[in-house]
Amino acid sequence: MNGTVAAYPPDRNWPLVAAGAVLGCVGVGVIFALAVLLGPMSAATGWSRGALSSAMTLAFLSMGVGGFAWGALSDRVGPRKVVLVGALLLGLACVLASRSANLWQFRLTYGVLMGIAVSSFFAPVIAATASSFEKRRNIAISLVSAGVGVAPMTMSPLVAWLVSHYDWRQTLLIVGLVAWALTLPAVWFVRASPIAEPASADGAADSTVANAGQALRSRAFIVLAVTYFACCAAHSGPIFHTVSYAVGCGLAVTTAVTIYSMEGAAGLGGRILFGLLADRLGAKPVLVAGLLIQAVAAASYLGVNQLDGFYAVAIVFGMAYGGTMPLYASLAREAFSPQILGLVLGAAGMLSALGMALGPLLGGWLYDRYGSYTWMYVGSMAVGLGAAAIAVWFPSKRKPRRPEALRPVLQQ
Repeated sequence: MNGTVAAYPPDRNWPLVAAGAVLGCVGVGVIFALAVLLGPMSAATGWSRGALSSAMTLAFLSMGVGGFAWGALSDRVGPRKVVLVGALLLGLACVLASRSANLWQFRLTYGVLMGIAVSSFFAPVIAATASSFEKRRNIAISLVSAGVGVAPMTMSPLVAWLVSHYDWRQTLLIVGLVAWALTLPAVWFVRASPIAEPASADGAADSTVANAGQALRSRAFIVLAVTYFACCAAHSGPIFHTVSYAVGCGLAVTTAVTIYSMEGAAGLGGRILFGLLADRLGAKPVLVAGLLIQAVAAASYLGVNQLDGFYAVAIVFGMAYGGTMPLYASLAREAFSPQILGLVLGAAGMLSALGMALGPLLGGWLYDRYGSYTWMYVGSMAVGLGAAAIAVWFPSKRKPRRPEALRPVLQQ
């Protein structure tokens, strides 16, 4: 080896990245189709919008639980089989939902079944991606995650066009067929190509946790999961309530909605930017910086009341929360073996889903209690700063020492 460390195999699994982006786009796009269908469905069925929206809540709760189960299963049978089942269930959920005769059937199919289906696209695919890349791991994970950001710009307009030409049942049936047409071919490219871990000084693989029980009790997992939970709890409240806050500042509803769109577009750019920075600087420092920016940006909404100010804050806030989200998978790969990475990401993702559910709930409670959103934004900043502080405790990756650096020790 002439005194040098063997190079990692080249990063070649880019078809997996493209497939993961397609799966994420379609899965999230189908779930959020309900936002487009809400009015037409309520008018056609007489079901209240609140009752229909409960299907979305069930979908996210099911995604949290399903992600843990699918992640653990993918470690045993591989990601492709898991994603194949999920793709089949996704189209089936749409077809069955289109045939719902009453509300409970719709909640079961569009909520529970669809949430379980979509959750199969995240932990298994992200784990496979994190295991298949070394030099460009962060940008690869970010590109997979970018599919989620593209969903509002692709699937939502499609659903809007369909519902303007067909009733909601026909629209859901067509969406199910489109979901099958896009996701089933993508399954073929979902294959893990784990890169061998570098050897340490004693010839053993570099220090990563390979035992599932030990992993879930480790400092790395606890820090990762708590940070992920706090990060999502910090940004979910502002994401959900900022439109209402902007309307309270005097903006029209149609104008205020564009703030949410601006956040989403900025989040897409943030995923790419933070991924590139993390490949150069490391995932941990970029994550900590992103969490700090997210916390300050959340509170900055209190300082604006005009559209241009809202847009400026939305760009920074969206880039920060969008950019930080993919970095958790990269940190997990640094600490845990590819053989249990699906389980780890699924468990952490379950806690992040709870954080996403908690933020809007607390934001609404604080508004009802105090008559303003001030404490929600202040609380989001505090939780965000806490997330950054917790992330600092994530154990830093220890790089293997070069052979020439070991020679004086070995010669003693």
